[in-house]
Amino acid sequence: MPPAPIPAVDAPGGAYRERPIDKARTALLSIDMQNSEWSPERMARARVAGSPEAAYLPMMEKIEAQLIPNQQRLQAAARKAGIEVIYTTIESYTLDGRDRSLDHKISKLFCPKGSWEAKVIAEVGPGPNDIVIPKTASGVFNSTNIEYVLRNLGIEYLVIYGICTDQCVECAIRDAADRGFLVTQIEDACAAVEERRHDVSIEQMRGHYCRTRTTDEMIAEIEALSNTAAV
Repeated sequence: MPPAPIPAVDAPGGAYRERPIDKARTALLSIDMQNSEWSPERMARARVAGSPEAAYLPMMEKIEAQLIPNQQRLQAAARKAGIEVIYTTIESYTLDGRDRSLDHKISKLFCPKGSWEAKVIAEVGPGPNDIVIPKTASGVFNSTNIEYVLRNLGIEYLVIYGICTDQCVECAIRDAADRGFLVTQIEDACAAVEERRHDVSIEQMRGHYCRTRTTDEMIAEIEALSNTAAV
């Protein structure tokens, strides 16, 4: 026997997923925008031909030129509208990283507890009352209590962005969708090591696990909702 239709969810063209956020039930989720991924010093090292970090220079340049400005504008709009801004970073609970996931150990992903590398990039960093959730695996929903925190906050909509698009960002989007959150990905506030990988991931997520918006589109939506509420 086929399942009974759910009128709202079964709306043609994925309309249910595409509906606007509800400000009171929305949080921005910044993924791994941390010093280990970008800093002026790291960019300088990456510009040295043959350096171990040279392969990451295009992503770091995109972070500086595009992601940081876009995220600053998005976070400012969210805070003005009273929307939560939540951060996750790769950071071990220990100084020696023994608590990391096996995959992070194999991949040599390690930011010690309390380290500078684990801190959010200051230009897009948290305010004194914002939530920062450290994680020790790629998937924030698999390795932290973030779902418990979001449920306590009454969050149903997530606006997700950060790095890397095809890794930790994609994990967060897929897992959030599976747990019943309605997700928006901000495509021009994300970056991957290669632009090709970024583009492929964005297209894989678009219309399947999330709706996709630019920074300008998301800010316009937030401002429109704020203006409507003020009338």
